[in-house]
Amino acid sequence: MKVSAFTFIRNGQILGYPFVQSIESVLPIVDEFVVNVGFGEDDTLEVIQSIDSPKIRIIQSSWNDNMQDRGYVYGQQKMIAQFNCTGDWAFYVEGDEIYHEEDLEKIRFSMEQNLSDPEVESLVFDFYHFYGNKNSYLDSPGWYRSEARIIKNSLRSYAPDGLFWLILDSNKRGRYPRAKHTGVHCYHYGWVRSEEQMNLKSEKVQKYWGGSPAKIDYSQMDQTIIKEFTGTHPKNMQDWLPEASGIYLTDSNYKPSNKQRKHQLMLKVERVLGIELSKKHYTLVS
Repeated sequence: MKVSAFTFIRNGQILGYPFVQSIESVLPIVDEFVVNVGFGEDDTLEVIQSIDSPKIRIIQSSWNDNMQDRGYVYGQQKMIAQFNCTGDWAFYVEGDEIYHEEDLEKIRFSMEQNLSDPEVESLVFDFYHFYGNKNSYLDSPGWYRSEARIIKNSLRSYAPDGLFWLILDSNKRGRYPRAKHTGVHCYHYGWVRSEEQMNLKSEKVQKYWGGSPAKIDYSQMDQTIIKEFTGTHPKNMQDWLPEASGIYLTDSNYKPSNKQRKHQLMLKVERVLGIELSKKHYTLVS
């Protein structure tokens, strides 16, 4: 079995991505790591070149700033990297997503176990969406709780906006991949970096969704969906994470939006019926 990991990154330094930690977190269990570095405004390329691993293969690309329809440029950049993968599996790792060193053997075993099963096309992770500080994460149907991050590289797949995959059985219609769960969490740290960096990100990338930059203020969030994290963080994130005590507290005067009130209702339904209502971009197989 050969495993390829891949990612794309642009302006990772100035936007505060822990992209070095992200890449290094899965290097022990992959055979190659393809990094698509977009031409940007900082030294992201040089930083990646300084990572001491023969597994890393760097390609460079230009982003189409005229493509501003629903994040499709992200799908383009993701697929540029994936199309350069040569493994049996392609493991997509976003620049703010980290995998715990204690889970690596389990991830590798899941790939080995499902490699020869034609019914299993992808592998799924649960997600910790850390928010505000390292002690807090979001739990709501409005934030995807699980997602496919590993896919068989022999499939005819594509990513419409970078987040998920569609499988093309024909030339006209895509479907979500069939998936097995790894039993492992992905640690997502995008919402722990500074508000200044998050607002700079909004300024630079919101145009690719055809919108205007949104003002990011961590305090403007529904407190009821913020949960306390009691586990351990990956070792390579210890120095990156700002010190914090206790759960993150939002503005006590904040009024949830209509969309957030809908998610609160969905949470109540989940608790009563014992079901899970968040969006899934895959189909689980038994």
